[in-house]
Amino acid sequence: MTALTLSTAAATGLRADAIVVGIAKGANGPVVAPGAEAVDKAFDGKLAAVLETLGASGGEGEVTKLPAPSGFKAPVVLAVGLGGEPEKDEIFEGEALRRAAGVAARALAGSKKAAFALPIEAAEDAGAIAEGALLGAYSFDAYKESAQDPKTNAKAPLAEIAILGGKPRDKAFKAEIERALALAEELNRARDLINTPPNDLNPEAFAAVATAAAKEHGLKVQVLDVKALEKGGYGGILGVGAGSAAGPRLVKIAYSAGRGKKHLAFVGKGITYDSGGISLKPAGHNETMKCDMAGAAAVFAAVVTAARLKLDVNVTGWLALAENMPSGSATRPGDVLRMYSGKTVEVLNTDAEGRLVLADAIAKASEETPDAIVDVATLTGAMVLALGNRTFGVMSNDDAFRTSITEFAEEVGEPSWPMPLPSHLRKGMDSATADIANMGERMGGGLVAGLFLQEFVGEGITWAHLDIAGPAFNEGGPFGYTPKGGTGSAVRTLVKLAERTAAGDLG
Repeated sequence: MTALTLSTAAATGLRADAIVVGIAKGANGPVVAPGAEAVDKAFDGKLAAVLETLGASGGEGEVTKLPAPSGFKAPVVLAVGLGGEPEKDEIFEGEALRRAAGVAARALAGSKKAAFALPIEAAEDAGAIAEGALLGAYSFDAYKESAQDPKTNAKAPLAEIAILGGKPRDKAFKAEIERALALAEELNRARDLINTPPNDLNPEAFAAVATAAAKEHGLKVQVLDVKALEKGGYGGILGVGAGSAAGPRLVKIAYSAGRGKKHLAFVGKGITYDSGGISLKPAGHNETMKCDMAGAAAVFAAVVTAARLKLDVNVTGWLALAENMPSGSATRPGDVLRMYSGKTVEVLNTDAEGRLVLADAIAKASEETPDAIVDVATLTGAMVLALGNRTFGVMSNDDAFRTSITEFAEEVGEPSWPMPLPSHLRKGMDSATADIANMGERMGGGLVAGLFLQEFVGEGITWAHLDIAGPAFNEGGPFGYTPKGGTGSAVRTLVKLAERTAAGDLG
């Protein structure tokens, strides 16, 4: 993990491979952002003019490198675009700082140390810069031979980040840095899990990772294997995992702040590989299906982060883990499964498997009567068609709760959008054979999936469903602090929900 420090040193005298400064897009060209005054002074106040000559505009994500002025101990100045210049008396938003820091950290891969001289008005700004830089420095090289040899791995992640303008002894600044470190480390662990090939990450292996983390951070963990799932009647999880040689698991990982505290339950879809089962996916749709456990990875990371931050709220994570494969023992279209809740489900499409494992886990989580349940899943292609690759959908049985989650998501920089649960779509899941079918109308498929899950939520329990099918795995180029591959989508939203619940902001 990249090292992180706060520094009061002057940019001119700090030994580093690069000094990172921010520039904004002004009405008449690039404008040097606060934090870079010493660097601008060394350019005789003409840094913006020099950068404009080099083609810089200050646009978001733009990177321009130039030699450092005489007298600097760092050889390079890296200017990163912050986007539009704030209005008078306003400051740069945290998300702009996160994205700029992430872009700079990625551009400096292979460097040992960089000093970030970006705008800091308050401790929260230092936290945003730290978070963005740590997330932007991420890389997944575990399976690349060159990465194992430091001499040949020129693109190793930026090793050390110094944030200039921070206050190392200030409690608020220290707290923000500690938060950024814990959050980024766990989110990056979620990314690692999502990126790990399915031949190395099956349900049993995922459960082992969760067990090790629970031991490390003092969490309670319970792993239900196939025998325990059969004894407990978890027909949904067992039905999805029936075709695989790697048996399914249900993992409960719990952080306790104490008796009488609010209780949140997070439920994650953990399909470690999704072939579609007997309803096999068409060619071209299988290659990235190792990411179908991104919901469980997000839940796992959020619970561990809550524990590391010692939040004043009880948080329980439920990881519904299975591998969906076709074989002679696999569940067939037309089969009926008896779920943990007692409901029966006619399986019309074995590729609509995520809702089956989630249904069992949601029903089990409901038995503890938490104050709220939030499930997270790469659930439907329909949600990607509706919202694109960078936005997740939020459904809920409580409009105020849904609004709160979308607000928290926006606050942390995870685009989301509130989605309805139209009651008329429920009829499409009526089954002549069972209580409900796992498929309904094709149009509005993401909403149909949400309605299915709602059937398994305990009576009177506030619930929300996050369909992260779009943003969970980035098949395009990296942007901001988001890498190619697993992104860790929803981790920060869940953590923010836990923080705000701990603060008493959710009633």
